[in-house]
Formats: sequence, C-alpha cells, structure tokens
Amino acid sequence: MSIFIKTISSIIFLVFNFLNIANAHNHFPITTDSKLMIERGKIAYQNNCVSCHKVNLSGAKNWKGIDSDGHRKAPPLDGSGHTWHHDDKTLHAIIKYGLAKLVKNYEGKMIGFEDKLSDQEIDSILAYMKSYWSRENYEYQLKLN
Repeated sequence: MSIFIKTISSIIFLVFNFLNIANAHNHFPITTDSKLMIERGKIAYQNNCVSCHKVNLSGAKNWKGIDSDGHRKAPPLDGSGHTWHHDDKTLHAIIKYGLAKLVKNYEGKMIGFEDKLSDQEIDSILAYMKSYWSRENYEYQLKLN
C-alpha cells in the first residue's frame, strides 16, 4: 500500500507541477488597454511579421489560396480574416511554435518564433493586432479567453 500511495503522490506532484508550468505565464486575456504594449507590439510585428502579413496586417493577396510553392498564404490579421475566432492561448502558441508543430499535415509557411520573441513580445504583437479589429470582433474574442 505504501508504494501505491507514493506512486499516486508522485503522479499528482508531476501533474500539479506541469499545470503550474503551463499556467506560469498566465497572461490572458490580452487587451488593447495599454498603448505602450500596442506600440511595442507594432515594433515586434514590423520586425518579424510584415514580410508575410504585410504592413497594414492585410495578409497576402488572395490569402485563401495557395502560393507558387503550393503552400497556404498568410491570412490577414486585421480582423478581416479568421484570427479573431481563436483564443489568446491558441494565437500565442501559433506565433511561438508555428503551425507546423501544432497542426498535423500543415501546408503553410508559418514558422515559430520561440527562439526570437519572448512571451511578452508575442503578447504585445497580439495586442497590436487586436487594435485593428472591430469592437465587435474584439469583444467576441475576449469572451473566448
């Protein structure tokens, strides 16, 4: 019985620690309340995202199509696409890890930026993106969090 209790205790300990690590950066929901965060996000966006998602966050032309390499094109992030349908945790993970690590058989070029951007920079990019969204889309997305 003692070994069983120790095993269960160890499992509970591991699960508890995993959940704490996973939630250690509990930074959601991301809002547009901080002008400084939005400005920092704009800089990080310009340095990392513009080449695919464009300066005005409009995404690639005909973004629902396939590019010359056979990959999906970059969607708009300005609220005219589907980005606002996802919660902050999902959006953060997409930027951090890239879709190839998150979606089986992904056919696109969205790379992860975990080696280049901090969690705070990713959150700032999300705040910047949200500053482009309509009030209706912004409020809808906040409820997802």
